Amino acid sequence: MADVKRVALLPGDGIGPEVAAVAVRMLEALVPGRIEFEEHLFGGASIDAHGTAMTDETLAACRASDAVLLAAVGGPRWDTTDPHAPRPEQGLLGMRKGLGLYANLRPVRAIGALLDASPLRPERIRGTDLLVVRELTGGIYFGEKTRTADAASDLCVYTVAEIERIARIAFAAARRKVSNVDKANVLETSRLWREVVLRVHAEEFPEVRLEHVLVDNAAMQLVSNPSDFDVILTENMFGDILSDEAAMITGSIGMLPSASLGGAGGPGMFEPVHGSAPDIAGRGIANPLAMVLSSALMLRHGFGWETEAAALESAVDGALAAGLRTRDLGGAATTDEAAQAVISHL
Repeated sequence: MADVKRVALLPGDGIGPEVAAVAVRMLEALVPGRIEFEEHLFGGASIDAHGTAMTDETLAACRASDAVLLAAVGGPRWDTTDPHAPRPEQGLLGMRKGLGLYANLRPVRAIGALLDASPLRPERIRGTDLLVVRELTGGIYFGEKTRTADAASDLCVYTVAEIERIARIAFAAARRKVSNVDKANVLETSRLWREVVLRVHAEEFPEVRLEHVLVDNAAMQLVSNPSDFDVILTENMFGDILSDEAAMITGSIGMLPSASLGGAGGPGMFEPVHGSAPDIAGRGIANPLAMVLSSALMLRHGFGWETEAAALESAVDGALAAGLRTRDLGGAATTDEAAQAVISHL
């Protein structure tokens, strides 16, 4: 069958294997016979088996796939302050770098059925439908690191080319405006960032409204007036923090999907924003909806299957409207019950 897609499945750690199994089940119900899964160890599970968070073989398999579907990595058993010890997150950063995934898309939508599940008042979040466009391969996470007995440093570096390409992604995605989030009043990297964004806007996207918001103000606006945002464009660390904050608009970080995309036609990586939640791993109570919605992003951005992606998202909305609530959303539904509820609405 010519249209069969190959997906590298990385269940990872903690609740990862549980929610990954739901995603596979969901996709097999929605597009039977059109996706082939190949599972690989990743993160802490790979450290236990191979001494490294990502083997060369796993990276090669991901490069050869049509998409990468990742569940979660990390956990306290691998936490260490030893800079030479392997950490699960090294696999994640290595995969982004190895696949050239420079644009992380994190959609945040206030779902009508979940307005009461958010810690924010319904009237504050109603109508929110924003996209965080986060640069993924530069900045302080990837800069040179030093450590001595008395001090430590992390270098934050951005190039013009890195800023240009992520800015284009944000402007192309905008419906109303782009909110460029930086710290240009303090950081030299932010001043370069803002200059480049201004130039790309003027030369290539003058029809799109552009505003600049300092990151501390953006954090405040996300909880006081989130529906004002359309596309948030920002650098690696700021985007990491702001998108987790924005998860509270949906009621739980267990509802937030993401897509990491690169250039040159290579595979994208699709993963929920939440972590591995080791405290509930193995109990069958994890919310799998962010993983399901990440699968929908894979169908849309990875394969161009818009109809199927919309069907999966509509099934999630339908299940929630019918009363589905996992524990993080104030209910008691198990992981399996959540999966069954979504499948019943496909």
